[in-house]
Amino acid sequence: MLDVTVIEDPEAAAVSLDPVRARLLAELAAGPASAAMLAGRVGLPRQKVNYHLKALERHGLVELDDERRKGNVTERLMRATAASYVISPAALAGVQPDPDRFRDHLSARWLLALGARLVRDVGTLLTGAARADQRLATFALDGEVRFASAAERAAFVSELTAGVSALIRKYDAPGAEHGRDHRIVVAVHPKVKGHPQAAHTPEVEAAPATSPAPEQ
Repeated sequence: MLDVTVIEDPEAAAVSLDPVRARLLAELAAGPASAAMLAGRVGLPRQKVNYHLKALERHGLVELDDERRKGNVTERLMRATAASYVISPAALAGVQPDPDRFRDHLSARWLLALGARLVRDVGTLLTGAARADQRLATFALDGEVRFASAAERAAFVSELTAGVSALIRKYDAPGAEHGRDHRIVVAVHPKVKGHPQAAHTPEVEAAPATSPAPEQ
C-alpha cells in the first residue's frame, strides 16, 4: 500500500468523493476487509457494498488482497491501494488553477495556485515513474517558525528570497546539454490553528520544496 497517491482521472475523482465510497476507502485503508465485513461497519446491505467496491476497483482505488472459501462462496478481501488520496487539479482540467496567469508573491490565492500546480506536476511525475518502474528523485523541507512581529516576518521573507535567488543563480545551467529543469517552490503562510496534526500551533509555517519539472 502506498502512503499517498494522486487521483488524476475525473471519473476516479468523482467515485472517491461519493460519501459512501469515501467511507469504504477509509475502512480499507485501515486493513483488508470483505463486503460482508464492511456491510456491518457502514450499515449497508452486502450487495450494495459490493456494488460500491466494484466501482472503486474499476478505478484502481481498491484492489484484491486475498480470496478465501466459506462454504460454497468465495469471499474476496479487498484493500485500499493507498493510505490516503489527493485529487489532482488535472481532474478539473478546464478550470484548474494556473499560477502563470498572474504573479503576486503576497497573494494567498497565488500561493494556492502554486500548491495546486505542485500537486498536479508531482502526480504526473509519480505516474510516469511508476510506469517506467523508476524512482522519482524529489526533495522537500517542512518547518515551523514563530515571528515576533510582521516586520520580522518581512525581513525573513527578504533574506529567504535573496538566499534562494543566489542559489538559483549559482547552480542554474540553462545551456547544460544533459541537464533537466527543476521547479522550486518556497511557501510561507500562517499555520492553521486547531489542525488535528498540530499539537502545537505556532503562527507561521515555512515550507520550501523542489521537484523535477514535468517533461514537455
